[in-house]
Amino acid sequence: MNLLIIGAAGMIGRKLTARIAADGGIGDDPVESVMLHDVVTPVPPQASAVPMQTETSDLGSPGEAERLIAKRPDLIFHLAAVLSGEAETDFEKGYRVNLDNTRALFEAIRSVGDGYRPRVVFTSTIAVFGKPFPATIDDEFLSAPLTSYGSAKAMAELMLSDYSRRGYLDGIGIRLPTICVRPGLPNKAASGFYSNIIREPLNGEEAVLPVPETIRHWFASPRSATNFLVRAAAVDTALLGDRRNLSMPGLSCTVGDQIESLRRIAGERVVARIRREPDATTLRIVERWPENFNTARANSLGFVAETSFGEIIRIHIEDELNGSFVP
Repeated sequence: MNLLIIGAAGMIGRKLTARIAADGGIGDDPVESVMLHDVVTPVPPQASAVPMQTETSDLGSPGEAERLIAKRPDLIFHLAAVLSGEAETDFEKGYRVNLDNTRALFEAIRSVGDGYRPRVVFTSTIAVFGKPFPATIDDEFLSAPLTSYGSAKAMAELMLSDYSRRGYLDGIGIRLPTICVRPGLPNKAASGFYSNIIREPLNGEEAVLPVPETIRHWFASPRSATNFLVRAAAVDTALLGDRRNLSMPGLSCTVGDQIESLRRIAGERVVARIRREPDATTLRIVERWPENFNTARANSLGFVAETSFGEIIRIHIEDELNGSFVP
């Protein structure tokens, strides 16, 4: 099996690449080669059981999607996106990357013809849902986003389902919870503070909390996000029918719950590094996002996530801090 990972230089792309490099396959299927693509040059793992090449280009440039698909990858992970905060402030860029480039990819696949029908795993978002919400969003709830990011992703979800229905590709869209705790530097996602208020204090640095502690949200760890992708690549899509997009499992908690979990694990000295600095723009975005889900459909297909925020913090300490930190 030959793979193409679009958005391979991003955090989730790097985690997925490392997983494939270590496992040498997806489920029971061995991987023969991996093409890593992004607008910045991806860095393959130093040790890999699978040959990996890199491509650096803009997927939306004329002919670029066709050039990547000409090699007929069997499995495509489409992870590339402009995140929520940037998509809201740069309307044109958000739609170009999140919607137009996705259609360019799907059209490139369709144009091959000759029975070519790759599996496409598309990362969507819980931002495809907008208020008013029920207490718990189930698999039947209407997709009605209230941000440009969520709107572009919702339209891409519809395309994924339609191109799959028409037989041009075999698609599955996974709506990711907010992935926390993200490693590395802060990004332009409006949700970035959810990670910042854990990551920076554990690193001995100050973090800014721009919203009230009562804000509730839906979370999963980077480790779970990687597991979601691997499971989506292997799942029997016949079980999806024409409904090709799934909300992923996670856990619902408030910012206050996050901070209390950090306090139990790391102590008051670490928690004291969180500085309250309200920001109306950030609050306006995140308070329109979902708070809780019933993901029975995804659960029945073998997708699983953490059950406590303390578990998410411990995963971050294990995976990013070598299992320990200095309070």
